[in-house]
Amino acid sequence: MTRLGRVHRIEDAVNVGLLVLMTALPLADVILRPLSTNLPGAFRWVSILTLWIAFTGAMLASRDGKHLSLAAGPDVLPPSAQWWTNRIVSVVAALVTAFLTVGAVKVVQVEAEFATEVPPGIPGWVPLVIMPIGYGLVALRLVLQRNEDWASRLGIFVAVAAAMTALAYLPDDVVEVMTWPGLLVLLAVTVLGSPIYVALGGAALLLFWVQFEPIAAVSTETMRMMKSDTVPTIPLFTFTGYVLAESKASERLVRAFRAMFGWMPGGMAVMTTLVCAFFTTFTGASGVTILALGGLLYPVLRAERYSEDFSVGLLTASGSIGLLFPPSLPIILYGVVAKVPIDRMFVAGILPGLVLVAAVSALGVRTAVTSRIPRQPFDFAEFRAGVWQAKWELALPVILLGALFSGWAILIEAAALVAAYALFVEVVIHKDLRISDLPRVGRECATLVGGVLIILGVALGFTNYLVDAEIPSLALEWVKQGIDSKWAFLIALNVFLLVVGTLMDIYSAIVVVVPLILPIGEHFGVDPIHLGIIFLANLELGFLTPPVGMNLFLASFRFERPLTQVYRLAVPFLLILLVAVLIVTYVPVLTLGPVEWVFGAEPEIPEFKF
Repeated sequence: MTRLGRVHRIEDAVNVGLLVLMTALPLADVILRPLSTNLPGAFRWVSILTLWIAFTGAMLASRDGKHLSLAAGPDVLPPSAQWWTNRIVSVVAALVTAFLTVGAVKVVQVEAEFATEVPPGIPGWVPLVIMPIGYGLVALRLVLQRNEDWASRLGIFVAVAAAMTALAYLPDDVVEVMTWPGLLVLLAVTVLGSPIYVALGGAALLLFWVQFEPIAAVSTETMRMMKSDTVPTIPLFTFTGYVLAESKASERLVRAFRAMFGWMPGGMAVMTTLVCAFFTTFTGASGVTILALGGLLYPVLRAERYSEDFSVGLLTASGSIGLLFPPSLPIILYGVVAKVPIDRMFVAGILPGLVLVAAVSALGVRTAVTSRIPRQPFDFAEFRAGVWQAKWELALPVILLGALFSGWAILIEAAALVAAYALFVEVVIHKDLRISDLPRVGRECATLVGGVLIILGVALGFTNYLVDAEIPSLALEWVKQGIDSKWAFLIALNVFLLVVGTLMDIYSAIVVVVPLILPIGEHFGVDPIHLGIIFLANLELGFLTPPVGMNLFLASFRFERPLTQVYRLAVPFLLILLVAVLIVTYVPVLTLGPVEWVFGAEPEIPEFKF
């Protein structure tokens, strides 16, 4: 094995170690609670580990070229233009990340001035050094990953150093006019494939800079984000999803759901929708469902005489169908950004999620009836065997909701519980995964988590600038001039979010758009929990919307179909899901009724402020 290969193996092992430790600490507190004791500083360390997994995961995303971005990058351009665009994107991305590194160094220096400690007596600034180290290595890898020749790499490093020096000595009157040119450059490189965090972090740095505010403000918000009680659940639930996806859980669930629903008209289509929803619930909108389950479910549908076109369309549409069910990562992220209780969001999403599942399933039933696809008779023995084989996976949502709503565990403890449970089931009971497989699972999980959390960290700095500049208030005044009713606002919101969902990944959309629409929704009397479900349902639909919905690209890759053909196959599912989203939007009782029933009366939601 090469030296670089050994470094990569160490990185993978470190990331899975962080995830396992994050799982163990809250779980230990739950176990020790009946003994009236706990682990000193356990939750403080979970926050620290979240910060570490954010930056070590971001380093992995840079290493493997998997940072979340809006476009395919310069690959869509003629070969003659690709050389230059690669270098321009590399320079800007490395420059922004270098300034984020400088800001992170300043944050560590400020923290070192305070005599805070983390049990057992570690200076409080020490765990924070991962921020400048992480940003620095991300910048380095962005250059190395996008440019293969050393001459180009050296040229980019020199250009970045020269740009940092020049910007540091610009006269104040020049700095004041840099806003729009700088934002246009960031927009251009984002279209060319630069990571999303570069656009958001760069915009935040630029806007603070032209206002002569310290650039360390962005890293300060990243550090503050990690102290949230909710953010640590993001890596824990994602870890659960990847453990399931890398095991044979999908095969057991297919057998169980097939036995449950195979006897009814369209039973195989219903089964496909439910299995995809189950997996997307735990893996989030990461494309894992289509890529991991497509090869398993496509032959099943074809064996049941569903057409090739319908099978591809169904799997494309089902790739993000479970985003409204707990413990969906986008639901948690919305709760973090909007500052609404996550447990209420979990309950609010159940009925709307079932509406979307029912819509896709109904199209499958109709297709089966009109195509006269034969049904298989109900086999109780197979039903019992299938459910028994998948009993451990089927129990996951029950364990999560039971632990959470019984009061036995808070959200982060429940997240650790299901992560440990999934790990135990797949490694010890089923033996689908070996200990040697865990670094690979941890790598995939950490890559997604790092890509999401680094965006969230810089976006909060960007959002704080927008709030300080009263941009949400200006947006509200602009909307008031053209919209005078709640229902007109909801129609405009549906259209706007559909466009956003086609252009941005769901995580970027949440952290950028939610702070802008929350005050507007509040003005029109839209409950922030209902607004969140509307938001996520529309973005879920955006994954299926031509020309750039993410599921369309993934399906084209997975099933080796031309993209234009996938567009056509997705249209019937897009239309029926559009009807379902409108139902979710304009029948708020589907969202708020269960919340009132579970929690009683009107939920008290704090006013949206930073």
